[in-house]
Amino acid sequence: MASISNSRQGSGAEKEEFSEYVAHLQLHMTLQARNLVPNLNRSVEDSRQELLHQTQANFEKLISRQGM
Repeated sequence: MASISNSRQGSGAEKEEFSEYVAHLQLHMTLQARNLVPNLNRSVEDSRQELLHQTQANFEKLISRQGM
């Protein structure tokens, strides 16, 4: 019986250790995701203007390269 009790305690410690590992990994992933997501402080109008500017620039590049 003592060996069964010891193995259960060991299993509990492993579960707790694994749980701490998962929590640490989730925190790490959350912090990494914050670095990948652009700031949402800018207004929708600003992002639309930026998208329009990028689209126009890409279109102009495409047209200028076709003329060659």
